[in-house]
Amino acid sequence: MRRWLILAATHVATLALGFAAGIYALPILTAPPTPDAAALAATGKAALFTGRFERRLKGSDFVHWGEGNVTVSRNRIAHIGHLSPGPDYKLYLAPRFAGTKDEFLAIKHLSRRVGDVKTFDGFIISVPPDIDVAAFSTVVIWCEAFDQFISAAEYQRRAKST
Repeated sequence: MRRWLILAATHVATLALGFAAGIYALPILTAPPTPDAAALAATGKAALFTGRFERRLKGSDFVHWGEGNVTVSRNRIAHIGHLSPGPDYKLYLAPRFAGTKDEFLAIKHLSRRVGDVKTFDGFIISVPPDIDVAAFSTVVIWCEAFDQFISAAEYQRRAKST
């Protein structure tokens, strides 16, 4: 009986480990090609605003993080840097900086989802014409499937309202 319990436990552990590895690896394996340096540089030249993802944000951890520069223009948002890989990443524009999951959830209803993040070594995302990037201050990367904060970059400072 003991042998069967050990055998069952090792099989369940192996299955769980394989499932976790699949969740981590699938977005990497299915990611489209990263934009080339010339496309990222061209997007940066048209930037109205710039910001930076910092790896050591309070809401980030060793599995969920972003680092690098962000450029925001009227019709594109580009990231030159790295994001931890994961599934179902979305890019939001938020009205104020949110550096943790709870801070973002408090303002998510005021934020606008711009698009999907499918590459992890830089991206260029088109901004829909009905979104005014100047009306927001922060780019947030959010994992929709797991309600997980990844990173945020403030691209313009706003005066605090009283």
